[in-house]
Amino acid sequence: MPELWIPGAAEPSLDDFVTRVHKQIGQYTASHAAEQSEVQIELADGGRLSVQALSAEPGYGFVTLAVHRNDGGGPEQVIVPVNAIRRIDLGPAEADRARFGFALPDDGTNERGAEPAA
Repeated sequence: MPELWIPGAAEPSLDDFVTRVHKQIGQYTASHAAEQSEVQIELADGGRLSVQALSAEPGYGFVTLAVHRNDGGGPEQVIVPVNAIRRIDLGPAEADRARFGFALPDDGTNERGAEPAA
């Protein structure tokens, strides 16, 4: 898919993209009764991943997703091109599925301050 460039617009930044996604997740979590949000990412191939964290590393058009494993083990990391992300779904993490919550970075940028927002 060709990229659209708008004159006067800054070049896209992966760090800014990830920061804005984290902010949106924090706002969603703060506005709902659930203590955590469940974040699922749909990729271009139709695959859906339940994501614990999102990082702008390693850069160069790629992001790292810390993915919850279906077998209940710890998260695995998947590095994907950012343009492979087709959709990001946010929903409240149900009490019995709390292990699928999303962990926002503790850098003071989320809506709840130092407390984990998702």
